[in-house]
Amino acid sequence: MSDVIREVSDNEFTEAVIQAKRPVLVDFWAPWCGPCHTLSPLLEELADEFAGTLDVVKVNVDQNPEITAAMGIRGVPALIVFNGGKAVAQQNGVTGLGQLRAFLAEAI
Repeated sequence: MSDVIREVSDNEFTEAVIQAKRPVLVDFWAPWCGPCHTLSPLLEELADEFAGTLDVVKVNVDQNPEITAAMGIRGVPALIVFNGGKAVAQQNGVTGLGQLRAFLAEAI
């Protein structure tokens, strides 16, 4: 995992995401999810590209059932962009790097 992306737990979610000073992209993922592993290097590239503008965090849905349920996550990978403590955009599944850039540009 990139040094720019950090793993966030149920207990850390409010501070790391809801109270964040800048937009946050949250990747809800699972270790057994093949598409999640496909998406991971793309997110690392975006985390480096948007460093200082956007935080990127990962939430393992198996280890963090409370926030997973609270966010209504039913499948992985699921990406949610938070800005000002509110979810402003959501995308499910794997897409290409260009589509992810467009998704983020529109959300932030």
